[in-house]
Amino acid sequence: MANDNWMTSAAIAIPKEGYFKLEQGRYGPIYPQTPACYGFSVTAKVKPGREQAIRDYGKSIQEAVKGDPTVLAPLKLHYLRWILFDVGSGLHFMYQGIFDTDFDKYLEDAVALFIKTGITTVFVNLEGWPEDWKTNIPAVIKFFREHQCPSFLEYGEYPYVSADEIKKALKLKAAFSNMLDQMQ
Repeated sequence: MANDNWMTSAAIAIPKEGYFKLEQGRYGPIYPQTPACYGFSVTAKVKPGREQAIRDYGKSIQEAVKGDPTVLAPLKLHYLRWILFDVGSGLHFMYQGIFDTDFDKYLEDAVALFIKTGITTVFVNLEGWPEDWKTNIPAVIKFFREHQCPSFLEYGEYPYVSADEIKKALKLKAAFSNMLDQMQ
């Protein structure tokens, strides 16, 4: 469904199931690439008393990226957004991510990254998170699939463009601007 014309904005309405045609991946249905690339939104209830731990974890990710701006690079992220909210039944956490790999690959890469860096995952603060998450990828993926809230509309101002392509274009722009500055 990729659009070669990245200069033309695109939007796509997605069925309630989260896909157009049922195709099985390694761990379940394959969610389609959309004009916003790949992504998911996961919502789960926070374990009692764990709000501060989640907020502190956000700070630890900030510090990890500050110390090594490439620490999250294996995830091929465009954007990541975390939200805490109360829907009347207690505090909930929403994880929204847009990235360049398929759903299953992203989750495998995320677990591998957390194990490699020694950084634990924020998800340990959520109800239903598997205790054996470091060794049980299928249980992690099951958690995400059970807590996934598929979007029903996705829009891309620059559709189907990877994060690496955006970075290359910005480097080219900077080099071109620098060259023009040198010519003056």
